[in-house]
Amino acid sequence: MSSGVKAGLVSADVLQREKQELRKHERSTKHLEEESRNAQTVFRDKSGRKRNLAQEQLEQRLKAEAEAKREEQYAKWGKGLAQERQQQQNVEDAVKEMQKPLARYIDDQDLDRMLREQEREGDPMAALIKKRKAKENKEKEKPRYKGPAPPLNRFNIWPGHRWDGVDRSNGFEQQRFARIANKKAVQELAYKWSVEDM
Repeated sequence: MSSGVKAGLVSADVLQREKQELRKHERSTKHLEEESRNAQTVFRDKSGRKRNLAQEQLEQRLKAEAEAKREEQYAKWGKGLAQERQQQQNVEDAVKEMQKPLARYIDDQDLDRMLREQEREGDPMAALIKKRKAKENKEKEKPRYKGPAPPLNRFNIWPGHRWDGVDRSNGFEQQRFARIANKKAVQELAYKWSVEDM
């Protein structure tokens, strides 16, 4: 039978012996049952090695924190670093203006600087100041090519300022542009031919 005792017609002695053997077997396995009741579950991977779940959770948490940090940085970059700095500057300027008294006097340096920086129509010195600023800015600019329009290239890169205007290429760029134009013309002709009957 499923309990381990014999089935069918059995004498009382046989039943007693079987009962004692079952009790003895239960007593011998009782300590194993107690140990296994409070035992921790052992997790194993596909190859049969034990897995350290605490270590895996720690690694996942560290990876998630690094990912969140990176996402935050990308979000910050997506807004634009220069725009963020400008917004911070605007807030600082607003706070600075709020701390000033409402009435401004003739000796206020910020007001004086702001009024000097404004450009007024009909100012005789404005042209001289613009000329000086243009000269300062011009020194910072890099030199550019100032000749006749250069031939097109596939990257739309302007030639350097020392280019003498002589095209020394092997003609690849012109051939490429010709192939592109030819392909476009053929496609347009094929389209027009296909919709001609409509």
